[in-house]
Amino acid sequence: MEIQGSSEVLTESRLRDFEGINGLQLPQQYREFLLKHNGGYPKPYYFTISREQGMGMVNVFYGIGEMYDDLDKKIHNFDEILEAGFIPIADDSGGNQICLGLTEAHFGHVYFWIHDEDPEDMGNMFFLSKDFGEFLERLHEISED
Repeated sequence: MEIQGSSEVLTESRLRDFEGINGLQLPQQYREFLLKHNGGYPKPYYFTISREQGMGMVNVFYGIGEMYDDLDKKIHNFDEILEAGFIPIADDSGGNQICLGLTEAHFGHVYFWIHDEDPEDMGNMFFLSKDFGEFLERLHEISED
């Protein structure tokens, strides 16, 4: 997997400050991704949502700092509408969010959140992977079947 358009270098100190200010503890694999890439455009970028939903794609991973796709801004933009215990870490081209679970029951798990549906009990959240590393490994090119 390749990440293009990474943002400014993120230091461990800046990342700890971000976590402290936002009251977050990020999973280690995601922390490592931010320290290495600090956001960007993955290639490949397709992933399977579910059998019923089909495929999705990562448009951009959010980073930390002065940038359009700033993780801090995205967390605050979705704070009131995203299920509690999840933060957005990337989006698709339609504004749906790839989310990371931060509460004990979902810690480190990656989900796809469809923003224009409002069902009860996380009905618009689709489990993608048990951790961020697995999610990155599952990104693929579109098959020509």
